Amino acid sequence: LAVTGVGSSSHESSSIIIFVAPPCAGKGTQSPNIVRALGIPHLSTGDMLRAAVAAKTTLGLQAKAEMEAGKLVAASVVNGIVQQRINEPDCAKGFLLDGYPRTIEQAKFLDEVLAAKGEAVTNVLEIQVPKKDLEICIDNRWISPSGRSYNAAFVGGNRPKSLPPGAVPVCN
Repeated sequence: LAVTGVGSSSHESSSIIIFVAPPCAGKGTQSPNIVRALGIPHLSTGDMLRAAVAAKTTLGLQAKAEMEAGKLVAASVVNGIVQQRINEPDCAKGFLLDGYPRTIEQAKFLDEVLAAKGEAVTNVLEIQVPKKDLEICIDNRWISPSGRSYNAAFVGGNRPKSLPPGAVPVCN
């Protein structure tokens, strides 16, 4: 990936950030704080795929067919969905990518798409968590029907801020 210093792209106020961390490391907890502070959208690959499927876009229908067949969604479909999303007006000042790129080919594609707009990734953020804590978290992760995840173990005593006081995680 081509990574430049913050503000060094041709769009001086743009923040194009890639968030790297294993499952249960806290990306979902920290992303809202980052995007709120910077005024940029959080772009989760899973959310983008679900939105494309729900909107019945051409790429969304291709993704749906692949998922229903039990296959991984083709890189070209994921790339296309990401490219469409980052070209939307709310991404003009930047965005936080979560779950993309996952491969060298996707990173090269992202570089090309951004370069065509005179932009580049400004930061890569990595969260590192001890393996034993990740195992506890993954073993106790619950996913609600809405796709939101909760952790029954509350590693470190932290409750998800989105979970109302007194509420417990519920899975249907």
